[in-house]
Amino acid sequence: QVQLVESGGGSVEAGGSLRLSCVASGKILPINVLGWFRQSPGKEREWVASATNKGGTMYQDSVKGRFTISRDDDKKTVYLEMNNLKPEDTAVYYCSLAHGVDRYWGQGTQVTVSS
Repeated sequence: QVQLVESGGGSVEAGGSLRLSCVASGKILPINVLGWFRQSPGKEREWVASATNKGGTMYQDSVKGRFTISRDDDKKTVYLEMNNLKPEDTAVYYCSLAHGVDRYWGQGTQVTVSS
């Protein structure tokens, strides 16, 4: 069983920055994808960014150039560096690990951006 624990959320003004972290524990298969999703009130959860075990990264168009995903496999940690935050980035951010046919989720961390 895999567990994911996020941290680093908070409240910032528009234009500010935050760095989210997610630490994984348990048995993780060598081929895996770590990612970040977010969910705003009244909206469905949406994908934000992903990083594969081979080093590939992908981003939702709305965050390209502002967010950076990275991973440290020795620490079983994935990060999301968020710069130039906008009010529309306000959401609960969830860490996710996909390996094999399974997907695991963290408990979420709140990010609030005020205008």
